[in-house]
Amino acid sequence: MEPFVRAYGPADVARMTEIWNEVVRDGVAYPQTEPMTAEAAAAFFAEQSFTAVAEDKETGEVVGLYILHPNNVGRCGHIANASYAVGSQHRGKRVGRALVSHCLKKGGELGFRLLQFNAVVASNHSAIHLYESLGFVRIGTVPGGFLLPSGRYEDIVLFYHTL
Repeated sequence: MEPFVRAYGPADVARMTEIWNEVVRDGVAYPQTEPMTAEAAAAFFAEQSFTAVAEDKETGEVVGLYILHPNNVGRCGHIANASYAVGSQHRGKRVGRALVSHCLKKGGELGFRLLQFNAVVASNHSAIHLYESLGFVRIGTVPGGFLLPSGRYEDIVLFYHTL
């Protein structure tokens, strides 16, 4: 599949919410524990610095998304943070690579100087491989920083990339 990444629009929000909530329900990547309602998702996606979707060029189906926003405020407001979600049936098809690559470019265009990930779950090997292949630098590990649905605590890895 060759995904096309573009800014999201109102017609995309329902599918974006499905994908986001799938990741939340999986419980192995996002810190949120509860799925978003359609109304909450629409407001959440709109308040980001930039929100994008990946669509399948052949079918036009939204298959993934990302959000980009400041990681902090004030003197640290030049550092961005992002979250990515790919529908489970489309994982392993280079959708994530397209989303992260687009995000790196868009972050620079928006004036951010760095992109920092605060909490990549250590067992998310595919994400870690992707980030490292795109030049992200591993900052370190926070032991037991993520609570899995099983009740077990998993390490999280921090990364950054200069924009």
